[in-house]
Amino acid sequence: MKTFSPWLKQLQKWLRTLTAISLLFLLVTWTFPAQAASNLDPKLERQVLEIIRKNPQVVVESIQIYQQQQQQKIQSVREKFLQDLKTNPKAVIGNSPTIGSSTPKILLVEFSDFECPYCGEAQKTLKPLMARYGDEVQLIYKNFPLSTIHKQAIPGAKAALAAYKQGKFWEYHDALFSNQDKLGESFYLEIAENLNLDLEQFNRDRTIVEKEVARDAELATSLGLSGTPFFIIQSDKASGAVQITELEKILADIQ
Repeated sequence: MKTFSPWLKQLQKWLRTLTAISLLFLLVTWTFPAQAASNLDPKLERQVLEIIRKNPQVVVESIQIYQQQQQQKIQSVREKFLQDLKTNPKAVIGNSPTIGSSTPKILLVEFSDFECPYCGEAQKTLKPLMARYGDEVQLIYKNFPLSTIHKQAIPGAKAALAAYKQGKFWEYHDALFSNQDKLGESFYLEIAENLNLDLEQFNRDRTIVEKEVARDAELATSLGLSGTPFFIIQSDKASGAVQITELEKILADIQ
């Protein structure tokens, strides 16, 4: 592996430079209105590009500084979230579905997507853990639908929250995760019928919970989350993001 290290570093440097040049060129063209951009002096355009080509390190450094600033901003949001979870958990929980202890020693926030296969797999670990530690732990479910790759993520989240309005969120939640290959309108209605939900109310509620789904997604984005499932734990002995594979050991150590 060491043999390829210099070559890889050079390739990474070249890619960063190329990306920086492309980004700055786009920035230059996007800064102007469409009509103005089309009338941009070709000579000026060539001069700008030449400056970029001769000084790519300045562009790269600028992008790196921007990325660092964004990372610091995300870190600040995460720290505030953890502090709020510790000192004012009701505000963090809001209207989100919860399960487990009503007087918990441990809070566990899950950001999840009903169509995500990794989230489905995580339930196989999470469900028995909650059965074992439910007297100590309160699980808080937050929606983070990755709608660009999962077309049923938002419809599934809306259906589950509509079921929540009738006190059947977790039953609906389990049905969705146990049948991810069936996600779709007919299946959402089938689950609602099987759970004896008021279908008229269920359909009405599905149209008004979109803001709640969006609110969860905005929170996830502000925390810098890029995938699901994502877990955040808060207790006297542990605080921060955790992996599902590590969760059992963490809970056992907290006991």
